[in-house]
Amino acid sequence: MPHTSPTPVRVRVRRIYEPPEPDDGLRVLVDRLWPRGISKADAHVDEWPKDLTPSTELRRWYHGPEGDYAEFRRRYERELAEPAAAEALSALRARAAEGPVTLLTAAKDPSASHTSVLTEVLEAS
Repeated sequence: MPHTSPTPVRVRVRRIYEPPEPDDGLRVLVDRLWPRGISKADAHVDEWPKDLTPSTELRRWYHGPEGDYAEFRRRYERELAEPAAAEALSALRARAAEGPVTLLTAAKDPSASHTSVLTEVLEAS
């Protein structure tokens, strides 16, 4: 019997302020708060799983004077392991195995935000 590898998870990150593209696939907002200055119609968001977003407390800590990305990453990974987040993560990973998924964020620098952590966790199946 031939060995088949699992379908690779296809996830990319884009700022929500960028116009949608045909190859975005499922567009998932991964910010806890709705982004300022963009209407729901213009955002073209398919899903908004708030269980996958950093908690309000973690977000405030990270953007405060003591915020450190390495520590934020550890704390956020712990939050993603909690039951509700783990269930939402599993559902999103399954959707990503079926086709492209675009994680949407208002973060000015997605590479230094929760989206880079979330992408790595999703792709590490």
